[in-house]
Amino acid sequence: MDLFSPKHLLIVLVVVLIVFGTKKLRTIGSDLGQAVRGFKDSMKEGEREAEVPPQPIESRQLTGQDKDKVAEKAPASTEKTSV
Repeated sequence: MDLFSPKHLLIVLVVVLIVFGTKKLRTIGSDLGQAVRGFKDSMKEGEREAEVPPQPIESRQLTGQDKDKVAEKAPASTEKTSV
């Protein structure tokens, strides 16, 4: 007895139609199609980005303001205290 015989697939299709209804199946199908299209588009975009060599980052001198900002973000010195 074959698990995926046409009779079994037809019965499964009828049960799915009864449970979900045709309107719900149409929306699921269109949502699935949009998801697949989005996935393909992002794959193509990733391939295009991989083909373009990365641009070198220019180094620059830190100004006085930049040094102050970096100092503010740096964590304060941690003191060890014994209990």
